[in-house]
Amino acid sequence: MITAPPSPGEVRIIPVPGIGEIRSGDDLAEVIGVALLAGEAGVCEGDILCVTSKILSKAHGLRAAGTDRRAVVADQSVRVIAERSTRTGPTRIVEGRHGVVMAAAGVDSSNTGAHEAMLLLPDDPDRAAADLLRDLTAYLRSRVGRTIDIGLVLTDTAGRPWRSGQIDFALGAAGVHVLHDYRGGVDADGRPLEVTVIAVADELAAAADLVKGKVSRRPVAIIRGLAHLVAPSGL
Repeated sequence: MITAPPSPGEVRIIPVPGIGEIRSGDDLAEVIGVALLAGEAGVCEGDILCVTSKILSKAHGLRAAGTDRRAVVADQSVRVIAERSTRTGPTRIVEGRHGVVMAAAGVDSSNTGAHEAMLLLPDDPDRAAADLLRDLTAYLRSRVGRTIDIGLVLTDTAGRPWRSGQIDFALGAAGVHVLHDYRGGVDADGRPLEVTVIAVADELAAAADLVKGKVSRRPVAIIRGLAHLVAPSGL
């Protein structure tokens, strides 16, 4: 279903139902496209999809078998940034192959869809996001007869320095302006802005997680009303 955009100034965050368990080899673009067109919210020009990286890892078969999580983390890391001892052993903050600094290189043992298996993140998250957006755009075009310009943010969860709790962030993105640079402008008092660059893609990822959740099996959400952040032609 193709729907109209919201009123100016209104932003909606909408979960996408109908996405079941993803398995290796599944056509993720088709799965998401079917759910979008069948859902009550539909899809419209300027939508931004926030997709949990876990389902991409499942579809691409990015798994490590076995139970030696430390060995898997070491294999997925290019350098250790920090380390501390805990009751369950050392916790390492590392730079992963994907270039992101995070705990355990993003190796994930929860909701993997298989026992004694760990999910891995893609080595090039931006490329993975771009490939998924290309395929999803093509699928939607084949069903509605025209190109719908949308953006895509590939999300993951991580902790933050000196803060309690975790938050979703943009692991990769395609078709979306990921930063809003205020440098060179002035604030409300007329003072020059010299350092303010807003991490827009991270804000989108965090907002989307409010409706996706960790245990509700809703790995995709639509953010609607921010079409100005979507790059023309979704590329």
